[in-house]
Amino acid sequence: MRLRNSAKAVIVSDGRLLVQRNESPSDPEGHWMLLPGGGQRPGETLHDTLVREVREETGYDVEVGPLLWLREYVGRNHEFAHFNAEEHQIEYMFAATVVGGDGRPSEADRWQVDVVWLPAEDITGARLYPMSMRPVFAAYAAGEAAGEVYRGDVN
Repeated sequence: MRLRNSAKAVIVSDGRLLVQRNESPSDPEGHWMLLPGGGQRPGETLHDTLVREVREETGYDVEVGPLLWLREYVGRNHEFAHFNAEEHQIEYMFAATVVGGDGRPSEADRWQVDVVWLPAEDITGARLYPMSMRPVFAAYAAGEAAGEVYRGDVN
């Protein structure tokens, strides 16, 4: 099993959450969304990871804020086990604020097709992963407190 750290940005502006939209030709359900961010490289702090990944995926420069949530993803325990059963990811979700940039990704992820600002009222109905976190994301985007930090092995 492969263990991977990942830093994700929770960027909210005017009640909207910044997400990356993805599509895969083999996915019959259409597009899905993720928080911007990604894998930590050796020698890189989580904050450095977040700044780099957000710049690559969204074209925005961010200032990293507090850690909001930590979740684990143990692939064999979830619906995508058929292709990532060996994945164990620890995801650190930090509040972040846009401080610059042009909003044009420089190095989009493999399936990424767009970057969108998702209104808080649309979050719970969106195909946004981790799906179990949608109510938490919606509440936070609407101005509520972040709540419990450790979210467990969820998707």
